[in-house]
Amino acid sequence: MISAGGTGGGVFPALTVARALRGEAPGVSLSFVGARGDMARELARRDGSLFDSYHEVLAGPLHGVPRLEQIANVFRTLIGIVQALILVIRLRPQVLFLTGGWVGGPAAVACWLLRCPVVIYVPDIEPGLALRLLGRTFARTIAATVEETGAYFPGKQVVVTGYPLRPEFREADRVSAQRALGLDPDRQTLVVFGGSRGARSINTALTAIAPDLLASGVQIVHSTGQLDWPEMQAWHARLPAAQQAEYRIFPFVAEMWDVLAAADLVISRAGAATLAEYPALGVPAILVPYPYAWRYQKINADYLVGRGAAVLLEDDRLKDDLLPLIRALLGDGARLETMRAAASSLRPPDGARAIARLLLRTAGHEVDDASGS
Repeated sequence: MISAGGTGGGVFPALTVARALRGEAPGVSLSFVGARGDMARELARRDGSLFDSYHEVLAGPLHGVPRLEQIANVFRTLIGIVQALILVIRLRPQVLFLTGGWVGGPAAVACWLLRCPVVIYVPDIEPGLALRLLGRTFARTIAATVEETGAYFPGKQVVVTGYPLRPEFREADRVSAQRALGLDPDRQTLVVFGGSRGARSINTALTAIAPDLLASGVQIVHSTGQLDWPEMQAWHARLPAAQQAEYRIFPFVAEMWDVLAAADLVISRAGAATLAEYPALGVPAILVPYPYAWRYQKINADYLVGRGAAVLLEDDRLKDDLLPLIRALLGDGARLETMRAAASSLRPPDGARAIARLLLRTAGHEVDDASGS
């Protein structure tokens, strides 16, 4: 049983591990548990052959929301636990795998009560509150992107698997990506990405400086996120036709491997995927940690910055510092190449396969360790 939700940062690793499980044990039965109304529904059902069954339970965040919503979500979660108990009794999973999202709470409680082992994957270096509580209380094993995560789970078995990167990130190349996106190979490419929902402060900062960048010969690929898409689409339509052609915008790009492979420089938040996707493709980055999410993204950013693969820019400095920083980096080919090499040196192992094999062992299946993990 696999459960994930919330954002693409939790859902995509879960789906990638599910595909790896299909490769390692084609006959395994996979069920997905999502939260009602969550984005995971569409993503999990996109490949109809990946899961044998899809289920939804009630759940909701208990932290970082208004008091009344918090109280309502307590009742939703209690109902969700009952729903998850019924599911676990009916499906009898051998292991539960969690990657994030509030739906993990009911699923973890149900499996713990019914003695089904729970394996949690922590994408960020520092776990979020939900994963930290679930991991310390209910998990048998913690899978982690990097070794530093072990410090947050004293007394628990922590296995460093690496990030479950979609295989397309390992196969993408710059020339093919430029061709697929219709980009000019003679122009520098700036990629801007704020996640599946978007990053309003980054979007706002880009609209202010984009005409200057386009006039200087930079082409831009911008994934705006769903929340700001109508406003960004209207703004883009007001650009001169020539600049519109050099500034491609999308509400969301699931196939980020081509976009990142084509990039000379990327601007983004510092979600967990940056720890793997950018190193996999050797992409230099300006990282702008989301300032209202405790310190998870700051720690992720510091990991890449400290190793020379990225530059940190605080969210409140976007207006004043973003344009000069972009110009300084794109104007210094040697520095970009050094950052690219530093990022490439952090290229992750095959985390999806390692987690898949960990799950199979936890479920009691025989795994041939001689073939690697």
